[in-house]
Amino acid sequence: MSTFRSGIHFLQIPGPTNVPERVLRAIDRATIDHRGPGFAALTLEIQSLLRPVFATRGPVVIYPSSGTGAWEAALVNTLSPGDRVLMAETGQFATLWSALAKRLGLEVEIVAGDWRHGADPEAIEAALGADPQHAIKAVAIVHNETSTGVTSRVGDVRAAIDRSGHPALFFVDTISSLASIDYRHDDWGVDVTVGGSQKGLMLPPGLAFNAVSDKALAASKQARLPRAYWAWDEILASNRDGYFPYTPATNLLYGLREALHMLHEETLPEVFARHARLAEAARRAVRGWGLEILAADPREYSNTLTAVVTPEGVDADRVRALILEHFDLSLGTGLGKVKGRVFRIGHLGSFNDLMLAGTLCGVQMGLDLAEIAHGDGVGAALAYLAAPTATPVLAAV
Repeated sequence: MSTFRSGIHFLQIPGPTNVPERVLRAIDRATIDHRGPGFAALTLEIQSLLRPVFATRGPVVIYPSSGTGAWEAALVNTLSPGDRVLMAETGQFATLWSALAKRLGLEVEIVAGDWRHGADPEAIEAALGADPQHAIKAVAIVHNETSTGVTSRVGDVRAAIDRSGHPALFFVDTISSLASIDYRHDDWGVDVTVGGSQKGLMLPPGLAFNAVSDKALAASKQARLPRAYWAWDEILASNRDGYFPYTPATNLLYGLREALHMLHEETLPEVFARHARLAEAARRAVRGWGLEILAADPREYSNTLTAVVTPEGVDADRVRALILEHFDLSLGTGLGKVKGRVFRIGHLGSFNDLMLAGTLCGVQMGLDLAEIAHGDGVGAALAYLAAPTATPVLAAV
């Protein structure tokens, strides 16, 4: 039998996401002199377009790296060996960030979680309240946990920190929420926001970001963890004139500029509303199939992905493999504690109603192939999408 695949591949993992043609065409151009005036203009334009996406008036540092690099940058620029960091266990990526912190020589205190709920504001407040000597130097959470489809309530965590009266820095990973789910770096008093290019920003992997507060910049003057490549000071100094202290990823920056123009053309409120609407349709499909959504609290439903729990005894990865083999549709695998128990439907980035409908049809046909009893989830989703007055359920912020 031929292995040729006609048509497009449906890439519906929660990132990397589909890269729109406008961004691909922007990347596909000649590299320019990264020390010349044309490049400086590019950098300065990107900075002006990027700050509103983080909802900040402060600087945003851009790295040619994965999101893991931005995790490390947030820590090494602000902390010293042996500092304590309070980190919420909400899923696989929160767990990986805490493991990275330990490898850097930080003392990590974990707020345990069940991978079905977001960061617990009350537990964080209690941990800070039990630290009268202020040994905890930072609180770190993941806004949208890509492994579970759970969105933490960042504003509530900020309020909990404020109630405790604790001076800890506040770090937030927005890698799978940025430019898709409402996020407010300045208003929520976040000190370092971590971002990545390959999800809501609609780019290939390869760029990562730190949005930085004045408090974090002040902390960086005293921080003693080793840093060189990740150091903010030289990058920010060069950025003032539109340059970088290293050779930047020029062609990805072309793509970033185009992606930012697309986001602002749609407007960020409309981007957030589109994601909320498509996410609600996906959740209605899951309920229509008679399956369970991993996220347990409706206030914390993710608007960028939905993690679907398979019935007891059913290997979620076998279901994914059948769907890929028969329909050329890639879904996200379960990670860490939920491996084999869930598959993840990504619905973020450059994505619309018909793309979601095709994805859900592929999943429903895959359930048939896997001989999993189910209802008509596709019908439930399409009825919602076709309703002119459909009101999405927005995740709490």
